[in-house]
Amino acid sequence: MPKQTIRERIAEVDEDILFAGGFDGALIGVATQFNCAVALYDWDKCVKILMERDKMDYDEAVEFMDFNVTGSWVGEKTPAFARLMVEEPE
Repeated sequence: MPKQTIRERIAEVDEDILFAGGFDGALIGVATQFNCAVALYDWDKCVKILMERDKMDYDEAVEFMDFNVTGSWVGEKTPAFARLMVEEPE
């Protein structure tokens, strides 16, 4: 049996989940809020995808993310984008 993609595994959680087109490489899981499951993406990986795929510089990619991706509402199942933080060493 072939290995399932993360997208396929997420779709098993909720078949109506919405995905952000072109960002499968940044898909990291599912977020749940108020019993609503949504696709969860790594924001920094999305920026990297825009820089590599679309040849944007960092500032252009961030502006695109802020306006066109995280600034878009497509309904209750709108994907979420996490900016992962880690503790900095002292």
